Amino acid sequence: MTLFESIHNPEALKKLPADRLPALAQEIREFLVESCSQTGGHLGPSLGVVELTIALHRVFDSPKDPILFDTGHQAYAHKILTGRHDFTDLKSEGGLSGYPSRAESEHDFIENSHASTALSYADGMAKANEVQGRTDRTVVAVIGDGALTGGMAWEALNNIAERKDRRLVIVVNDNGRSYSPTMGGLADHLASLRMTPGYEQALDLAKTTLNRTPVVGQPLYEALHGIKKGLKDAIQPQMMFEDLGLKYLGPIDGHDEQVLEKALRRARDFGGPVIVHCITQKGKGYAPAENHDEDQFHAPGPFDVATGQAKPGPKVVKWTSVFADTMVEIGAERPDVVAITAAMLHPTGLHKFAEAYPDRIFDVGIAEQHAATAATGMAMNGLHPVVGVYATFLNRCFDQVLMDAALHRQGVTFCLDRAGVTGNDGASHNGMWDMSILQVVPGLRLAAPRDAERLRTLLREAVTVEDAPTVVRYPKGAVAERLDAVGSLGSMDLLRRAEDDGHSKDLLIVGVGTMAQVACDVADRMAAQGLGVTVVDPLWVKPLDEALVAEAAEHRVVAVIEDNGRTGGVGDAVARLLRDHDVDMPVRTFGIEQEFLDHAKRDTILREQGLTPQDLSRKLTETVSRHTDASAGELADENA
Repeated sequence: MTLFESIHNPEALKKLPADRLPALAQEIREFLVESCSQTGGHLGPSLGVVELTIALHRVFDSPKDPILFDTGHQAYAHKILTGRHDFTDLKSEGGLSGYPSRAESEHDFIENSHASTALSYADGMAKANEVQGRTDRTVVAVIGDGALTGGMAWEALNNIAERKDRRLVIVVNDNGRSYSPTMGGLADHLASLRMTPGYEQALDLAKTTLNRTPVVGQPLYEALHGIKKGLKDAIQPQMMFEDLGLKYLGPIDGHDEQVLEKALRRARDFGGPVIVHCITQKGKGYAPAENHDEDQFHAPGPFDVATGQAKPGPKVVKWTSVFADTMVEIGAERPDVVAITAAMLHPTGLHKFAEAYPDRIFDVGIAEQHAATAATGMAMNGLHPVVGVYATFLNRCFDQVLMDAALHRQGVTFCLDRAGVTGNDGASHNGMWDMSILQVVPGLRLAAPRDAERLRTLLREAVTVEDAPTVVRYPKGAVAERLDAVGSLGSMDLLRRAEDDGHSKDLLIVGVGTMAQVACDVADRMAAQGLGVTVVDPLWVKPLDEALVAEAAEHRVVAVIEDNGRTGGVGDAVARLLRDHDVDMPVRTFGIEQEFLDHAKRDTILREQGLTPQDLSRKLTETVSRHTDASAGELADENA
């Protein structure tokens, strides 16, 4: 049995002799590389924290001492050390989640992967321990330096510093990166620390001191604290954490397990809030990841272990690429157009815009709130900013969209990548909320393209709007096949006409975005059964074109198909539009149930939600039949 296979819980890890730990770390790295080469996954971040994770579980008593990861893409080694060794179906239905998961293990406490939150969780847990008199427990938060660019982290630090006797250890995993290199003043400061000539000597001194000093509690900590203060001019940390009133220990070599253990024990035994600053390397131990300039294998797909090259797959055009190329074209035509990203330059495709127009791209770090309001300021001063962000992360800056961009009627365009069901990254990444939460924003205009051609067209339309915020949403993955209109209805596209098949107008389907193709497939199935179905793609789903009202009135039933939560989405907007015009008719909404979805492929989730042509055509045939029978009964009563 290998060392790796013998570790099923932290207690077994603690019994392992210290001289066997380097071999364990090597086995974990080899396992992660081999596993992720088959499934894809957050490889680079997890390779960088192997020794740190081993040290954490040897020093602290999880789950009594909760260990919180910010973000959870660092947690693969943690999963292994807490007994989860089967990565065969990582991020697939029935397999391990790509993030910590409360359903998987008692050692997982927080599972959302929205960054900069762990310190607030930790502050709350530490306060709960204090209120309940649990003085034998320590809360541990592991936060990447990228997550420290989020304002919420600094709000938490301000509160953590309020009390000096709450047992809370903050481990700063400083690798200079979030996805790509970390941006901003904090990142520059940490980078200056890493690059200062005295830095290596400081690491050596910390290692020597910690290795030869016995455990004596706070006096030892104060001694080390004094040593570090004496070196501050040489290594230039500027004491940014201590200015908040927090004790600081570091910098620590994040790949020296024994030094990490000793530092963490000192921090634990101090009895109050302590920052442990660890220097790590993202992708550590796997050369292709270490040398990957873009993101050091942050989240690769399947790849060849020997070369690190992605395994060949079908050549497809992706939504993100269409957006990226269109932005470059718009940038050439419009010198006032600028782009903003919240630490997602490559994932959102804005790296192409950055390459073409380096003076017109702004990476604000993991700070979506700031991105939205800064964009509003740019719009106020003559620019048209385009904010590229995942749909799920728009939730974080809703107030700024509402009270800054919309209230001031500014032309800011938000482009929502990964809208709808994204699947494999789980509940925190599904972009299923935006079309509901944005319905309440006055003046905002929201577009949902069904294919690449409409994405190009709608994005170009969006950046011409200067008196209100605009939003363009599109999913993850391969672009849907082009779906041409057969006519128009106001500003909307007609995709199917009931009368073209010689049928009466039984059903009007509003197909939203990529669900327009599903709507057409439903129409074809129902037409084969003699039912007349009209399909319309609104293109702009907020505001809805009022031409929809008269068309709906000519049909028996209206249905809306969307890949958004059913509550408050486009279906509700259509029903409200008809009510406001005194059109009294049944409206059926088909979308995603308002629940947090388990990780699985997009197609699997849509099938489980009943959003397939087969399921929808059956349900809608029953609905139309029921209302046709009811209408016939009413007519018979009138003639009696």
